[in-house]
Amino acid sequence: MRLPAIVALLVAIVLGLMGSVYVVREDQTGLVLNLGRVARADIPPGLHFKWPLVETARVFDRRFQVLETQPERYLTSERKDVSIDFFAVGHISDVRAFYRATGGDEKLVNDRLAPIITDSLRNEINARTLTQLVSGDRNQIVNAQLKSINEGAATLGMRITDLRLKQIDLPTDSQVITDVYERMRAQRQQVASQLRAEGAEQARTITAQADRDKAVLVAEAERDAQRMRGEGDAEAARIYAAAANKDPAFFAFQRSLDAYRASFADGNSVIVLDKDDPFLQYLKSDR
Repeated sequence: MRLPAIVALLVAIVLGLMGSVYVVREDQTGLVLNLGRVARADIPPGLHFKWPLVETARVFDRRFQVLETQPERYLTSERKDVSIDFFAVGHISDVRAFYRATGGDEKLVNDRLAPIITDSLRNEINARTLTQLVSGDRNQIVNAQLKSINEGAATLGMRITDLRLKQIDLPTDSQVITDVYERMRAQRQQVASQLRAEGAEQARTITAQADRDKAVLVAEAERDAQRMRGEGDAEAARIYAAAANKDPAFFAFQRSLDAYRASFADGNSVIVLDKDDPFLQYLKSDR
């Protein structure tokens, strides 16, 4: 055999060996196609052989993958519109079914799984009110539908291990936002009215107490004033009496002068009396 033929034979053998060997990594799973049909599936990690030209090896990532979708709109039990954003965590559980369902295109997984998840969640969300959905336990919603979701995902060769609701929003074009704002406004107005009523009640209580205290203070002050006026009048009477006893004639004269001064204080007073009236005794001339 000539040298070129030997070289060609060696090259053919090397290419044949290279075409018959494939590697499956630790984080992968593989399958072998024989003329386009699945011949062997769920091939474990390691070095494997296949028939060259006749068989084709495909390997797929069997690690957990995060499957994200666009927010989906749902209706609650009271027919209120909500937008829910969620993500799922899953992995390939049956590579044969996965290949048959998607043709080995991993990008189709989200498109095929999204309707399964959204339809399952719709049944659970439609049975709950908006309050239960927002403030309730979201794990109950997920756990109640995870089994049915996996039944649908099994047709794609996938298994969903976890499903999380990231965010629950009210759509901006929904009447729910207006209703929520109106309810919040009504609640705030109710609280404000209650606070105003409590403040008015406290103001009336404080005003009544202040009026009561004022009446007590005025009564006590009037009582003390009357007592002091009585004591002053008594003292004045005592002083007048003492003065009168010392010099009755002078006291009478002084009292008469005070009476004259009070009677003619404005300068226009006219008094008509008898000429012998005692009131005029100090106005008579002794001449």
